[in-house]
Amino acid sequence: MITEIKVPSVGESITEGVLSRWFKKNGELVKVNEPLFEVETEKATTEVVAPQTGVLSTLVKEGDKVNIGAVVGSVDGSKVPAESAPAEKVAAVASEKKEEKNQSSAAPSNPSARHLAETKGVDLALVKGSGKGGRILNEDVVAHVQNQVSTSVGSSVVTKEIRKDITRETRQRMTPIRQRIAERLLQAQQNAAILTTFNEADMTAVMDLRAKYKDSFTKRHGVGLGFMSFFVKAVIEALKAFPAVNARIDGNEIVFQHFYDIGVAVSTEKGLMVPVLRDADSMTFAEIEKRIVELATKARDNKIAVTDLQGGTFTITNGGIFGSMLSTPILNPPQSGILGMHSIQKRAVVVNDQIVIRPMMYLALSYDHRIIDGREAVSFLVRVKECLENPERIFLAI
Repeated sequence: MITEIKVPSVGESITEGVLSRWFKKNGELVKVNEPLFEVETEKATTEVVAPQTGVLSTLVKEGDKVNIGAVVGSVDGSKVPAESAPAEKVAAVASEKKEEKNQSSAAPSNPSARHLAETKGVDLALVKGSGKGGRILNEDVVAHVQNQVSTSVGSSVVTKEIRKDITRETRQRMTPIRQRIAERLLQAQQNAAILTTFNEADMTAVMDLRAKYKDSFTKRHGVGLGFMSFFVKAVIEALKAFPAVNARIDGNEIVFQHFYDIGVAVSTEKGLMVPVLRDADSMTFAEIEKRIVELATKARDNKIAVTDLQGGTFTITNGGIFGSMLSTPILNPPQSGILGMHSIQKRAVVVNDQIVIRPMMYLALSYDHRIIDGREAVSFLVRVKECLENPERIFLAI
Protein backbone atom coordinates (compact mmCIF):
# COMPACT_ATOMS: atom_id res chain seq x y z
CA MET A 1 0.00 0.00 0.00
CA ILE A 2 1.28 3.45 -0.95
CA THR A 3 0.79 6.18 1.68
CA GLU A 4 1.21 9.85 0.82
CA ILE A 5 3.39 12.08 2.98
CA LYS A 6 1.92 15.52 3.58
CA VAL A 7 3.21 18.68 5.25
CA PRO A 8 1.38 18.81 8.60
CA SER A 9 -0.44 21.82 9.98
CA VAL A 10 1.66 23.58 12.61
CA GLY A 11 -0.64 26.47 13.48
CA GLU A 12 -3.71 28.31 12.21
CA SER A 13 -1.76 31.28 10.87
CA ILE A 14 0.92 29.21 9.12
CA THR A 15 0.24 28.47 5.42
CA GLU A 16 3.67 27.52 4.07
CA GLY A 17 7.19 26.54 5.02
CA VAL A 18 10.44 25.24 3.63
CA LEU A 19 11.41 21.57 3.47
CA SER A 20 14.86 22.16 4.89
CA ARG A 21 16.15 18.60 4.99
CA TRP A 22 15.39 15.01 4.04
CA PHE A 23 16.66 12.52 6.60
CA LYS A 24 16.28 9.72 4.06
CA LYS A 25 17.05 9.62 0.34
CA ASN A 26 14.71 8.82 -2.51
CA GLY A 27 14.41 5.04 -2.88
CA GLU A 28 15.64 4.23 0.63
CA LEU A 29 13.89 1.87 2.99
CA VAL A 30 12.29 3.67 5.95
CA LYS A 31 10.70 2.33 9.11
CA VAL A 32 7.41 3.42 10.63
CA ASN A 33 7.77 6.50 12.89
CA GLU A 34 11.31 7.07 11.63
CA PRO A 35 12.05 10.79 10.96
CA LEU A 36 11.66 11.53 7.24
CA PHE A 37 12.10 15.25 6.80
CA GLU A 38 12.25 18.60 8.54
CA VAL A 39 9.98 21.51 7.64
CA GLU A 40 10.76 25.05 8.77
CA THR A 41 8.09 27.71 9.14
CA GLU A 42 8.25 31.28 10.36
CA LYS A 43 7.52 30.06 13.87
CA ALA A 44 9.28 26.74 14.41
CA THR A 45 10.89 23.65 12.91
CA THR A 46 8.96 20.38 12.81
CA GLU A 47 10.07 16.81 12.12
CA VAL A 48 7.72 14.57 10.14
CA VAL A 49 7.94 10.78 10.60
CA ALA A 50 7.20 7.86 8.27
CA PRO A 51 3.55 6.72 8.35
CA GLN A 52 4.56 3.11 7.64
CA THR A 53 7.52 0.90 6.77
CA GLY A 54 8.41 0.88 3.09
CA VAL A 55 10.39 2.52 0.30
CA LEU A 56 10.50 6.31 0.20
CA SER A 57 9.70 8.34 -2.91
CA THR A 58 10.37 12.09 -2.72
CA LEU A 59 8.62 14.75 -4.81
CA VAL A 60 10.35 17.94 -3.62
CA LYS A 61 13.94 18.93 -3.03
CA GLU A 62 15.62 20.26 0.10
CA GLY A 63 15.14 24.02 0.28
CA ASP A 64 11.85 24.02 -1.68
CA LYS A 65 8.88 26.01 -0.42
CA VAL A 66 5.92 23.81 0.46
CA ASN A 67 2.33 24.62 1.36
CA ILE A 68 0.71 23.17 4.46
CA GLY A 69 -1.09 19.98 3.40
CA ALA A 70 0.99 19.54 0.24
CA VAL A 71 2.13 16.05 -0.75
CA VAL A 72 5.94 15.92 -0.67
CA GLY A 73 6.43 12.19 -1.16
CA SER A 74 5.11 8.72 -0.41
CA VAL A 75 6.03 5.44 1.26
CA ASP A 76 5.35 2.19 -0.63
CA GLY A 77 4.70 -0.54 1.92
CA SER A 78 4.56 -3.23 -0.74
CA LYS A 79 8.26 -2.85 -1.50
CA VAL A 80 9.56 -3.97 1.89
CA PRO A 81 12.52 -6.31 1.25
CA ALA A 82 11.95 -9.95 2.22
CA GLU A 83 13.57 -11.16 5.43
CA SER A 84 14.95 -14.11 3.46
CA ALA A 85 17.61 -11.99 1.77
CA PRO A 86 20.50 -12.61 4.19
CA ALA A 87 23.14 -10.76 2.17
CA GLU A 88 21.08 -7.58 2.01
CA LYS A 89 20.15 -7.89 5.69
CA VAL A 90 23.77 -8.28 6.76
CA ALA A 91 24.78 -5.31 4.62
CA ALA A 92 21.98 -3.19 6.10
CA VAL A 93 22.95 -4.12 9.66
CA ALA A 94 26.60 -3.33 8.95
CA SER A 95 25.63 0.01 7.45
CA GLU A 96 23.44 0.76 10.46
CA LYS A 97 26.24 -0.02 12.89
CA LYS A 98 28.66 2.13 10.92
CA GLU A 99 26.20 5.03 10.99
CA GLU A 100 25.66 4.58 14.74
CA LYS A 101 29.41 4.58 15.29
CA ASN A 102 29.85 7.76 13.26
CA GLN A 103 27.03 9.48 15.13
CA SER A 104 28.29 8.46 18.55
CA SER A 105 31.88 9.52 17.82
CA ALA A 106 30.97 12.92 16.44
CA ALA A 107 29.73 15.91 18.38
CA PRO A 108 26.15 17.15 17.75
CA SER A 109 25.86 19.07 14.49
CA ASN A 110 23.24 21.07 12.67
CA PRO A 111 21.69 19.69 9.44
CA SER A 112 23.49 22.10 7.09
CA ALA A 113 26.85 21.29 8.71
CA ARG A 114 26.23 17.56 8.19
CA HIS A 115 25.30 18.17 4.57
CA LEU A 116 28.41 20.31 4.00
CA ALA A 117 30.62 17.68 5.65
CA GLU A 118 29.14 14.99 3.43
CA THR A 119 29.80 16.98 0.25
CA LYS A 120 33.37 17.76 1.31
CA GLY A 121 34.11 14.23 2.50
CA VAL A 122 34.79 15.40 6.06
CA ASP A 123 34.56 13.06 9.06
CA LEU A 124 32.60 15.03 11.68
CA ALA A 125 34.33 13.08 14.43
CA LEU A 126 37.48 15.05 13.57
CA VAL A 127 35.80 18.45 13.61
CA LYS A 128 35.83 20.64 16.72
CA GLY A 129 32.49 22.38 17.22
CA SER A 130 32.26 26.01 18.29
CA GLY A 131 28.50 26.03 18.92
CA LYS A 132 26.72 25.66 22.24
CA GLY A 133 27.68 22.39 23.91
CA GLY A 134 30.35 21.75 21.27
CA ARG A 135 27.77 21.61 18.46
CA ILE A 136 29.34 21.60 14.99
CA LEU A 137 28.36 24.53 12.75
CA ASN A 138 28.96 25.25 9.04
CA GLU A 139 31.97 27.44 9.75
CA ASP A 140 33.57 24.66 11.81
CA VAL A 141 33.49 22.33 8.79
CA VAL A 142 34.93 25.06 6.53
CA ALA A 143 37.65 25.84 9.09
CA HIS A 144 38.52 22.14 9.35
CA VAL A 145 38.95 21.85 5.57
CA GLN A 146 41.00 25.04 5.44
CA ASN A 147 43.19 23.82 8.29
CA GLN A 148 43.81 20.54 6.46
CA VAL A 149 44.88 22.44 3.40
CA SER A 150 47.14 24.87 5.29
CA THR A 151 48.87 22.12 7.28
CA SER A 152 49.43 20.06 4.15
CA VAL A 153 50.98 22.78 1.96
CA GLY A 154 53.90 21.35 0.01
CA SER A 155 52.63 17.79 0.42
CA SER A 156 51.52 15.68 -2.49
CA VAL A 157 48.23 15.14 -0.62
CA VAL A 158 47.08 18.65 -1.47
CA THR A 159 45.55 18.78 -4.90
CA LYS A 160 44.41 21.65 -7.06
CA GLU A 161 40.82 20.52 -6.62
CA ILE A 162 40.99 20.95 -2.83
CA ARG A 163 42.59 24.41 -3.13
CA LYS A 164 40.01 25.46 -5.66
CA ASP A 165 37.18 24.30 -3.38
CA ILE A 166 38.08 26.73 -0.59
CA THR A 167 36.30 30.05 -1.05
CA ARG A 168 36.56 33.35 0.76
CA GLU A 169 32.82 33.60 1.32
CA THR A 170 29.74 31.42 1.26
CA ARG A 171 26.05 32.13 0.81
CA GLN A 172 23.26 30.54 2.77
CA ARG A 173 19.53 31.08 2.35
CA MET A 174 17.84 32.69 5.34
CA THR A 175 15.61 30.23 7.13
CA PRO A 176 11.90 31.10 7.47
CA ILE A 177 12.45 31.61 11.19
CA ARG A 178 15.32 34.05 10.57
CA GLN A 179 13.27 35.88 7.94
CA ARG A 180 10.35 36.18 10.35
CA ILE A 181 12.63 37.46 13.11
CA ALA A 182 13.98 40.11 10.75
CA GLU A 183 10.46 41.15 9.74
CA ARG A 184 9.24 41.40 13.33
CA LEU A 185 12.27 43.39 14.49
CA LEU A 186 11.79 45.87 11.65
CA GLN A 187 8.06 45.97 12.33
CA ALA A 188 8.67 46.73 16.01
CA GLN A 189 10.96 49.66 15.20
CA GLN A 190 8.63 51.08 12.57
CA ASN A 191 5.32 50.69 14.40
CA ALA A 192 6.19 51.57 18.00
CA ALA A 193 7.73 54.56 19.78
CA ILE A 194 10.48 52.57 21.51
CA LEU A 195 12.42 54.09 24.38
CA THR A 196 14.76 52.40 26.84
CA THR A 197 15.35 53.22 30.49
CA PHE A 198 18.17 51.77 32.59
CA ASN A 199 18.89 50.91 36.20
CA GLU A 200 21.14 48.54 38.10
CA ALA A 201 20.51 45.93 40.76
CA ASP A 202 22.70 44.65 43.56
CA MET A 203 22.43 40.88 43.16
CA THR A 204 23.91 40.06 46.57
CA ALA A 205 20.64 38.95 48.19
CA VAL A 206 19.59 36.74 45.27
CA MET A 207 23.04 35.17 44.99
CA ASP A 208 23.18 34.50 48.74
CA LEU A 209 19.71 32.96 48.66
CA ARG A 210 20.65 30.71 45.73
CA ALA A 211 23.91 29.65 47.37
CA LYS A 212 22.11 28.80 50.61
CA TYR A 213 19.31 26.73 49.13
CA LYS A 214 20.53 25.53 45.70
CA ASP A 215 21.48 22.01 46.86
CA SER A 216 18.28 21.35 48.80
CA PHE A 217 16.23 22.96 45.99
CA THR A 218 17.78 20.69 43.37
CA LYS A 219 17.41 17.62 45.59
CA ARG A 220 13.73 18.27 46.22
CA HIS A 221 12.61 19.55 42.81
CA GLY A 222 15.08 17.93 40.42
CA VAL A 223 16.02 21.21 38.77
CA GLY A 224 18.53 23.95 39.48
CA LEU A 225 17.56 27.25 41.08
CA GLY A 226 18.47 29.79 38.40
CA PHE A 227 18.27 33.56 38.21
CA MET A 228 15.40 33.57 35.73
CA SER A 229 12.76 32.43 38.22
CA PHE A 230 13.63 35.42 40.44
CA PHE A 231 13.32 37.77 37.48
CA VAL A 232 10.02 36.27 36.36
CA LYS A 233 8.58 36.73 39.84
CA ALA A 234 10.01 40.25 40.17
CA VAL A 235 8.60 41.24 36.78
CA ILE A 236 5.14 39.95 37.68
CA GLU A 237 5.12 42.00 40.89
CA ALA A 238 6.08 45.08 38.85
CA LEU A 239 3.46 44.35 36.17
CA LYS A 240 0.76 44.13 38.81
CA ALA A 241 1.82 47.53 40.15
CA PHE A 242 2.01 49.12 36.67
CA PRO A 243 -0.63 47.45 34.43
CA ALA A 244 0.15 49.59 31.38
CA VAL A 245 3.43 47.71 30.91
CA ASN A 246 1.40 44.49 30.58
CA ALA A 247 -1.02 46.07 28.09
CA ARG A 248 -1.03 46.29 24.28
CA ILE A 249 -2.44 48.57 21.63
CA ASP A 250 -5.19 47.28 19.32
CA GLY A 251 -6.17 49.91 16.79
CA ASN A 252 -7.20 52.96 18.79
CA GLU A 253 -7.76 51.00 21.99
CA ILE A 254 -5.51 50.00 24.88
CA VAL A 255 -6.06 46.39 25.90
CA PHE A 256 -5.20 45.78 29.57
CA GLN A 257 -4.33 42.12 30.07
CA HIS A 258 -5.12 40.76 33.52
CA PHE A 259 -2.98 37.65 33.13
CA TYR A 260 0.77 37.19 33.05
CA ASP A 261 2.14 35.10 30.18
CA ILE A 262 5.87 35.79 30.33
CA GLY A 263 8.06 35.14 27.31
CA VAL A 264 11.62 34.01 27.99
CA ALA A 265 14.00 34.54 25.06
CA VAL A 266 16.06 31.48 24.10
CA SER A 267 18.98 31.54 21.68
CA THR A 268 19.03 28.68 19.14
CA GLU A 269 21.06 27.94 16.04
CA LYS A 270 18.13 29.09 13.93
CA GLY A 271 17.74 32.38 15.77
CA LEU A 272 16.09 33.81 18.86
CA MET A 273 12.87 32.15 20.00
CA VAL A 274 10.59 33.30 22.79
CA PRO A 275 8.70 30.42 24.45
CA VAL A 276 5.94 31.60 26.77
CA LEU A 277 5.31 30.70 30.42
CA ARG A 278 1.50 30.63 30.67
CA ASP A 279 -0.02 32.12 33.83
CA ALA A 280 3.42 32.51 35.35
CA ASP A 281 1.95 34.31 38.36
CA SER A 282 0.44 31.03 39.55
CA MET A 283 3.70 29.08 39.17
CA THR A 284 6.18 28.30 41.91
CA PHE A 285 9.91 28.89 41.54
CA ALA A 286 10.40 25.19 40.82
CA GLU A 287 7.62 25.12 38.23
CA ILE A 288 9.12 28.15 36.48
CA GLU A 289 12.60 26.61 36.37
CA LYS A 290 11.28 23.25 35.12
CA ARG A 291 9.16 24.87 32.41
CA ILE A 292 12.03 27.07 31.23
CA VAL A 293 14.34 24.04 30.90
CA GLU A 294 11.62 22.09 29.07
CA LEU A 295 10.86 24.90 26.60
CA ALA A 296 14.52 25.79 26.02
CA THR A 297 15.35 22.14 25.29
CA LYS A 298 12.45 21.83 22.85
CA ALA A 299 13.51 25.04 21.10
CA ARG A 300 17.14 23.96 20.69
CA ASP A 301 16.12 20.45 19.57
CA ASN A 302 13.72 21.86 16.94
CA LYS A 303 10.76 20.28 18.71
CA ILE A 304 9.10 23.49 19.88
CA ALA A 305 5.41 23.79 19.03
CA VAL A 306 3.91 26.94 17.55
CA THR A 307 1.53 27.12 20.50
CA ASP A 308 4.56 27.37 22.83
CA LEU A 309 5.60 30.58 21.07
CA GLN A 310 2.26 32.31 20.59
CA GLY A 311 0.91 35.07 22.80
CA GLY A 312 2.82 36.49 25.71
CA THR A 313 2.22 39.75 27.52
CA PHE A 314 5.83 40.66 28.43
CA THR A 315 9.29 39.33 27.54
CA ILE A 316 12.55 38.83 29.43
CA THR A 317 15.81 38.45 27.51
CA ASN A 318 19.19 37.63 29.02
CA GLY A 319 22.14 38.93 27.04
CA GLY A 320 24.28 38.43 30.12
CA ILE A 321 24.81 34.76 29.36
CA PHE A 322 26.86 35.89 26.34
CA GLY A 323 28.76 38.50 28.35
CA SER A 324 26.71 41.58 27.46
CA MET A 325 27.16 44.45 29.89
CA LEU A 326 24.42 46.70 28.50
CA SER A 327 21.96 46.63 25.62
CA THR A 328 18.67 48.09 24.39
CA PRO A 329 16.33 45.15 23.72
CA ILE A 330 13.72 45.46 20.95
CA LEU A 331 10.03 44.93 21.66
CA ASN A 332 8.32 41.68 20.76
CA PRO A 333 5.09 42.94 19.07
CA PRO A 334 2.35 43.42 20.10
CA GLN A 335 3.86 43.55 23.59
CA SER A 336 4.64 46.95 25.07
CA GLY A 337 7.63 46.07 27.24
CA ILE A 338 10.73 43.89 27.37
CA LEU A 339 13.30 43.55 30.16
CA GLY A 340 16.96 43.02 29.37
CA MET A 341 19.18 41.20 31.86
CA HIS A 342 22.96 41.53 31.63
CA SER A 343 26.11 39.99 33.04
CA ILE A 344 26.82 40.28 36.75
CA GLN A 345 30.03 42.20 37.44
CA LYS A 346 31.65 43.02 40.77
CA ARG A 347 31.89 46.79 41.08
CA ALA A 348 32.66 49.36 43.74
CA VAL A 349 29.42 50.95 44.97
CA VAL A 350 28.47 53.16 47.89
CA VAL A 351 26.34 51.50 50.59
CA ASN A 352 25.58 53.43 53.79
CA ASP A 353 28.30 55.95 52.90
CA GLN A 354 30.86 53.14 52.57
CA ILE A 355 32.56 52.00 49.35
CA VAL A 356 32.00 48.25 49.03
CA ILE A 357 32.38 45.61 46.33
CA ARG A 358 29.04 44.18 45.18
CA PRO A 359 27.84 41.94 42.32
CA MET A 360 25.93 44.38 40.13
CA MET A 361 23.73 43.88 37.07
CA TYR A 362 22.55 46.54 34.66
CA LEU A 363 18.84 46.29 33.82
CA ALA A 364 17.23 47.71 30.69
CA LEU A 365 13.52 48.20 30.02
CA SER A 366 12.50 48.97 26.44
CA TYR A 367 8.90 50.15 26.22
CA ASP A 368 6.34 51.59 23.82
CA HIS A 369 6.04 55.26 24.71
CA ARG A 370 2.62 55.43 23.01
CA ILE A 371 1.11 53.51 25.90
CA ILE A 372 3.67 53.75 28.72
CA ASP A 373 4.80 57.08 30.16
CA GLY A 374 8.36 57.64 31.31
CA ARG A 375 7.27 57.79 34.95
CA GLU A 376 5.60 54.38 34.70
CA ALA A 377 8.58 52.85 32.90
CA VAL A 378 11.11 54.13 35.43
CA SER A 379 8.89 53.15 38.37
CA PHE A 380 8.38 49.66 36.90
CA LEU A 381 12.13 49.12 36.63
CA VAL A 382 12.67 50.43 40.16
CA ARG A 383 10.10 47.92 41.43
CA VAL A 384 11.97 45.09 39.66
CA LYS A 385 15.21 46.33 41.23
CA GLU A 386 13.63 46.44 44.70
CA CYS A 387 12.30 42.87 44.38
CA LEU A 388 15.72 41.58 43.34
CA GLU A 389 17.60 43.41 46.06
CA ASN A 390 15.01 42.35 48.65
CA PRO A 391 13.62 38.97 47.50
CA GLU A 392 11.31 38.81 50.51
CA ARG A 393 9.15 41.39 48.69
CA ILE A 394 8.36 38.71 46.11
CA PHE A 395 7.03 36.31 48.74
CA LEU A 396 5.18 38.99 50.67
CA ALA A 397 3.90 40.83 47.54
CA ILE A 398 4.97 44.23 48.88
